[in-house]
Amino acid sequence: MAKPAETVVVGPTSDASTPQKELGPVFRRAAPVTKWLDDRLGLAGLVRPLYRKVFPDHFSFLLGEIALYSFIVLLLSGVFLTIWFKPSMAEVEYQGTYQLLHGIPMSDAYASTLNLSFDIRGGLLLRQMHHWAAMLFVAAMLTHSLRIFFTGAFRKPREINWLIGVGMLVMGVFEGFMGYSLPDDLLSGTGLRFMDGAIRATPVIGTWAEFFFFGGEFPGDLVVPRLYMVHILLLPALILGLIAAHLALVVYHKHTQFPGPGKTEANVVGFPVFPVYAAKAGGFFFIVFGVCTLMGALMQINPVWVFGPYNPGEVTAGSQPDWYMGFAEGAIRIMPGPGWEWHIGHTTWSWNVFLPLALPMGLLFGGMAIYPFIEAWVTGDKSEHHLLDRPRNKPTRTALGVAAMTWYAVLWIGGGNDLVATQFHVSLNAVTYVLRVGVFVAPVLAFLLTKRICVGLQRSDQDRLLHGAETGVIERDPSGKYAERHRTISVGEQYALTQQKEPLALNPATVDDGEDVSARALRLEQLRRGATRFYFGNVLRKPTRAELEEAIAHQHHGVGHGDGHGDGHGDGHGAGHELTAGEDNPHFGTESEHLAP
Repeated sequence: MAKPAETVVVGPTSDASTPQKELGPVFRRAAPVTKWLDDRLGLAGLVRPLYRKVFPDHFSFLLGEIALYSFIVLLLSGVFLTIWFKPSMAEVEYQGTYQLLHGIPMSDAYASTLNLSFDIRGGLLLRQMHHWAAMLFVAAMLTHSLRIFFTGAFRKPREINWLIGVGMLVMGVFEGFMGYSLPDDLLSGTGLRFMDGAIRATPVIGTWAEFFFFGGEFPGDLVVPRLYMVHILLLPALILGLIAAHLALVVYHKHTQFPGPGKTEANVVGFPVFPVYAAKAGGFFFIVFGVCTLMGALMQINPVWVFGPYNPGEVTAGSQPDWYMGFAEGAIRIMPGPGWEWHIGHTTWSWNVFLPLALPMGLLFGGMAIYPFIEAWVTGDKSEHHLLDRPRNKPTRTALGVAAMTWYAVLWIGGGNDLVATQFHVSLNAVTYVLRVGVFVAPVLAFLLTKRICVGLQRSDQDRLLHGAETGVIERDPSGKYAERHRTISVGEQYALTQQKEPLALNPATVDDGEDVSARALRLEQLRRGATRFYFGNVLRKPTRAELEEAIAHQHHGVGHGDGHGDGHGDGHGAGHELTAGEDNPHFGTESEHLAP
């Protein structure tokens, strides 16, 4: 027989309370210092709002962080190199460890670079880390700018931040070129000789600019000290200032985010800075630092002892600049030489040197700077944008970006036309002729192909909207016909596929009698409307609400999953057709539209 349960004596009750959170050992030690600083500087009031600042989470957002962290690696490694490097072109006789150059006359800059590589503990590692971090810094900035371009993150109110980014990219390219030129070896001297020719080819002021830059005839004896001061002081300070302004505007405008459930133009869905984002950012910094260290330790770059000291009468065979200057080198190499010079009075205008350098750089960086304003003018869009575009939903913009990348790639390949010829055992002249044609033809082909790919991807999205997602289950009906079973996609995916705004392509403007419209305003409006037809004509339009509701009803009742599935939505849904300007449809301006005075 079971014993009766014991009686529980209820003791005195107490109110429920949350136990006080105890600080860890690190925070306990930091608390007095933090309180001391807060009492004197009021840091808590400044920092507290940033603790809960929310940032969205997407892998592509890491590109900007890679650029920031690689710049930090550049600063840290640059401090070490500054201690040992001697920015002097005074001639010395090398007496260091590297026996193959022992007793060879060279500049003090080159000798100190050799000492850094062979006689200073950790010097070669830091040199190579610094060089790899510079390559990564420019690459991350360029890739980050491509992400911003293709997703439309440059639109209002972020035009100023886009210009700041373009400025940092330009400064990063020239900062890298100057650092690459400091060792005064044969390879860097060849690059400086290239720059000397470009400066001298500048119309009217070329010779004076060359003498000012080099302190006399090339190579002069002041170029390395001058490059050194700009490299370690001026440009890093400007880049740091632009980074601070860039990050401040990111916080002020809030971070952009990709469309999805719960994400609107008025909110940000993500994680707070502290502790989530701070921990992830800190960990990612050490990953970038570790990768730069591994690259510096295991991957040789710029072995200056192989090239020897610079001699104006010699050129390194197969010499190539760092990758970010390759497009400028390529433009020079594929440019036709004879017949491109003018002789006016006592001056020589060398267009065959000046144009290939100035024109590509002007088109690349100038085009990047003005594009946001061109697109805003074409669309007439004055609203703020905090949701990003999917590149496929902006076929013309995406195609323009890929065309620019293709043009850049052709010039970049031209910078190594000699290596292409030797490695693939083809004629150097043949490579040059192909690149001369490709620099004009390849971007056009890339534009057309990319636009068709984007439209095809839009068709795929509309197929998911109107017919559901493929399940991989094949069914056979009583008549013997096979069809794949589809399932209705989620409401969140439906929103992500249909939330984009669709600007309209407009017909040519007409002016009624009696309207006071200037000829200049009419020409500008006609130009803008023509640009809208180029941007938004012959593209796919998303389904209407009625078409989506009808498609969902069909899916719920099991109708239309196999009928007409592969023939461009031939089951009566009516979506997915291409529209061209001039058709009578509500997506375009009609012939009765007037230009407002």
